Amino acid sequence: MLLVVSELVANALRHGGGNYTLRLIAHPDLIEVAVDDPSPQVPHMRTPDLTGATGGFGWRIVNHLTRTTAGIHRPSGGKAVSASFARERTRQNLRQSTP
Repeated sequence: MLLVVSELVANALRHGGGNYTLRLIAHPDLIEVAVDDPSPQVPHMRTPDLTGATGGFGWRIVNHLTRTTAGIHRPSGGKAVSASFARERTRQNLRQSTP
């Protein structure tokens, strides 16, 4: 999860003008990481630059490590980029959620 958070924040800093908001949301079955920034450009898959000059690996890594990803244009401008992870179900969690 740390790598995904780092990648989303780094992209917001690099492509979003430096201002961003990081949100971590706990859903019953998911943990959602979301970053809002003022840029309207949502991330997309691109061919990685194997020389390392322009990147191209990050969004591919984020998509590989997470259950879902999304880039959504915000009505007020900018975008929200999110990625979600499945929450682990431990025995203790299962006992606590059983009536």
